[in-house]
Amino acid sequence: MNHDILTALAVFALVSSITPGPNNLMLMASGVNFGALRTVPHALGVCIGFTVMVGLVGVGLMGVFDAIPYSHDVLRVLSALYLLYLAYKLATTSTMGERAVDSRPMTFWQAALFQWVNPKAWTMALTAMTVYAGGGSLQLVLSVTLVFGLVNAPSISVWVLAGDRLGRFLSTPRRLRAFNVLMAALLVASLYPALAH
Repeated sequence: MNHDILTALAVFALVSSITPGPNNLMLMASGVNFGALRTVPHALGVCIGFTVMVGLVGVGLMGVFDAIPYSHDVLRVLSALYLLYLAYKLATTSTMGERAVDSRPMTFWQAALFQWVNPKAWTMALTAMTVYAGGGSLQLVLSVTLVFGLVNAPSISVWVLAGDRLGRFLSTPRRLRAFNVLMAALLVASLYPALAH
């Protein structure tokens, strides 16, 4: 991979990783509701789960979509339903006084598995492999995967830390409830690009 392509890939990875989407909105909400430290397993699950997903897409899952075209539509519908469920759970999250008893952040495995029903993650992985490794060697696929893994970790950390800081302002039940409803609405809105085409 030459320098120009590597630079373009790194920019694409940064822009697609740091912009709002289901992962980043949920990480920010977790930072607000549980703090940065308790959100670490969630963030690690996103980073490692997504990196693994990019690699697997590169080594063969694109072929499945080509062989069974309707499988992509089925995945989009399942993804949308799951994101709607998560938005509902977020909008109805307990207030700060109650949350320690009946609420907890997403685990590493939940976050890693979530990548497989995250429309933005699929779009990022498919685009990266099509544009930067399409028809290339295994070494090229691994290079694209590594770049995404390295860029994704600090990008999503920004959202966790922003949520942690914002949590100090959202210290009343009313503010926290409004924030969680707003994040749930944005999570639903993030479905539009995936379902519009």
